[in-house]
Amino acid sequence: MTQYFTRAHYQQAADYIRQRTRHAPQVGLILGSGLGALAEAVENADRLVANSVPHWPHSTVEGHAGQLVMGQLCGQTVICQQGRTHFYEGHSMQQITLPVRVMFELGVQYLIVTNAAGGINQTFKPGDIMLITDHLNLVGMAGLNPLIGPNEASLGPRFPDMSNAYDQSLQALAARAAAAAGLTLQAGVYACLAGPGFETPAEVRFLKVAGADAVGMSTAPEVAVARHCGLKVLGFSGISNVHRLEGHTPTTHAEVLEAGKVIAPKMIKLIQGVLAALAPFAD
Repeated sequence: MTQYFTRAHYQQAADYIRQRTRHAPQVGLILGSGLGALAEAVENADRLVANSVPHWPHSTVEGHAGQLVMGQLCGQTVICQQGRTHFYEGHSMQQITLPVRVMFELGVQYLIVTNAAGGINQTFKPGDIMLITDHLNLVGMAGLNPLIGPNEASLGPRFPDMSNAYDQSLQALAARAAAAAGLTLQAGVYACLAGPGFETPAEVRFLKVAGADAVGMSTAPEVAVARHCGLKVLGFSGISNVHRLEGHTPTTHAEVLEAGKVIAPKMIKLIQGVLAALAPFAD
């Protein structure tokens, strides 16, 4: 297993994809649990089994199709990662973030990340969509950061700034798109834990005190790498359940996938609105 990938690895994967698609994507989308339906809205689509791409990590989680979809969506040329891989599956941080590096090599400028998350903010309801305004990368803070290791200056700086991890201009655009579509859009801070166990009540209370509004097991490592590459990032969490601060309410992955059926149509409409509004600004 390669411990650290080099730019040559990313370019090899990107070349493999280029040879199998008619499209040159400028927008990347990473689709979380139960949200893969968004890729079905892509027009003139070219599809690849993701693990056929050199060095690409293999997804083992139900609800993550493990497919790449390239095509047109609301005036943008997009690449959708239909199903991500996670640290808890046994992959390294470099492996789970390789898709972001490959998107960069393909010419992607904007990255839209989505996930299914448990609500901590008690005003949230299952089925809500939360605009991610910032994150707590607790896994990275504990020493498992995808940027640890040799730094290639051609990819990004040794010490990247994360003060605008989720682009504020894109957040404003998303808020306008939600209003135009008649969608209620929550906003808040996403906390990333390693998983795969769901959170204990004590952990939920800790995260609330720390300032988190939702919690999940992905996204923050991808965003760290995207910002290192200079991509502009927009993030959404589909709130699959809301944790009680006291007591013990079981959470299951089946519940997450079921909530995704309610969230997906709203997420599709929201992202389509964002892409349509983004079109005049794309290079």
